[in-house]
Amino acid sequence: MTFGLTFEKLILIGFIAAMIIGPARLPVYAAGLRRVVDRAKVFARSAEGRIRDELGPEFTDTDWRQLDPRRFDPRRIVREALIAEPETPPAADRSPSAAAPASVESTASRHAPAEGDAAT
Repeated sequence: MTFGLTFEKLILIGFIAAMIIGPARLPVYAAGLRRVVDRAKVFARSAEGRIRDELGPEFTDTDWRQLDPRRFDPRRIVREALIAEPETPPAADRSPSAAAPASVESTASRHAPAEGDAAT
């Protein structure tokens, strides 16, 4: 979030702050600001190191830009899915459950009432 702050606005805010603080106290406040920025850098580096330690070595080389959802084109994904050959398992890998829908259908047709029977 930039909150609409441009470089010119930041310069203006800094100039107004310098005028309010005054030239005598300005070096003290500038040193305090520098300490805060340095602490923030140290905190960010230590947090990054802890995250890498916790996630392990397989996540250190992850290119997160490849996982950006803005890079995915739904039209390309659908086109590739339609063009791709379907994966069919070899005959030895087929399980008996693959034939189950046909047997269920034939069982249902055997127990269906005949056309001449009246349903009550």
